Amino acid sequence: MPFALFPLMLCVFSVGSAELVVAGVLPAIAGDLDVSLSDAGLLVTAYALGVVVLGPLVTLASSRVPRTPLLLGLMGLFTASNVLAALAPSYAVLMTARVLSAITHCTLFAVCIVVAGSLAEKGKEASAVSRVAVGLNLATVLGVPLGVLLEEHFGWRSAFWSIAGLSLLALALVAWRPPVAPVPVAGGSGGAGGVGAELRVLRNRTVQIAILLTALAMAGVFTAYTFVNPILTSMGGFADSTVSWLLLLVGCGSLIGNLIGGKLADRALMPSLVGVLAVLGADLALMALGGDVSWLLLVLLVVFGAAYFAVMPGLQARILKGAGDGAPTLAIAINIGAFNIGIAFGAWFGGQLLGWDLGLRGVIAASAVLSWLAMSLAANELRKDRRAERTSGVPAAVDPAPATRVPATAD
Repeated sequence: MPFALFPLMLCVFSVGSAELVVAGVLPAIAGDLDVSLSDAGLLVTAYALGVVVLGPLVTLASSRVPRTPLLLGLMGLFTASNVLAALAPSYAVLMTARVLSAITHCTLFAVCIVVAGSLAEKGKEASAVSRVAVGLNLATVLGVPLGVLLEEHFGWRSAFWSIAGLSLLALALVAWRPPVAPVPVAGGSGGAGGVGAELRVLRNRTVQIAILLTALAMAGVFTAYTFVNPILTSMGGFADSTVSWLLLLVGCGSLIGNLIGGKLADRALMPSLVGVLAVLGADLALMALGGDVSWLLLVLLVVFGAAYFAVMPGLQARILKGAGDGAPTLAIAINIGAFNIGIAFGAWFGGQLLGWDLGLRGVIAASAVLSWLAMSLAANELRKDRRAERTSGVPAAVDPAPATRVPATAD
């Protein structure tokens, strides 16, 4: 990994760990702060709402701030929020800390992705994005288990202290070696750059469909993945004590899938998205049919993890290409919100299906259908892109008249 991308990856790892680790330490938080488990669960809900509702507003408000100072400011607030969480004397203070952390989430992710894409050679943007997104894989594979391990030995506050320490390291690396990326030139009557340009990008049909595709794909993934624990134990017959190790194996599959997905998207963005979503749907359909065979279920879950994360670089790269060189940060931030909306809908929908007594097989089958719907949407976009290319000779998802680019020395 080029060193310029490493601080960005570390930022994503820190933010991803902070988002995910709470679920693993909820019982300890509830017991220590004397609240019910359901009230403690609102820490997760409040974070998600903060990401979806407040995140894009922060991105919009900071649209004219140079990228490096913005990264430093956001990481500073994120670090402080985790220190506050570690010191929180009450549930209310911890909730405040979580909301402050959520405020930074969307914009941090968006800036890291945009800067990574702009640092890459032309045609290599998805690979650069996938390398930064490895931080999210590592948050799932390492961050959460390590956070739970720290909680078991040193209490839940130690998990937040460790995240604050990692955040401080990322902050120091960004300050020491700022990632310098090209930025659009603001000016002219059209008001290129800033709030106006960010909002205009959202009128781009390619960007709109890409955001919808993200939400639909994530709904397909999380309708089933929300219930991966009972899928392993009740359907697959694995012992409860083995679940964490099996999930680690699935996480390793996702790490490989993320890197492969970036390379595939660089070679053929929309065909690779269609193909990966088709594989994801087929894998889930096979899981619904043969998930009671333990070894087959495990293989299918590893493939599921690989396909899930293989689709992510392509979804982000589609946004970057659709936005062109104009102002993609808000589009990326809203796309991150779409990830969370898809996750929330998938979890709710899967729960509703279980409530209708359709069982785990029905939940997994519904997940397959949603994945194939996302594939159909991607295939339709691919057909339109090819038709547009035949008509104009210009790649449909690329801005035909990008803004003039200059080195971001002001950063």
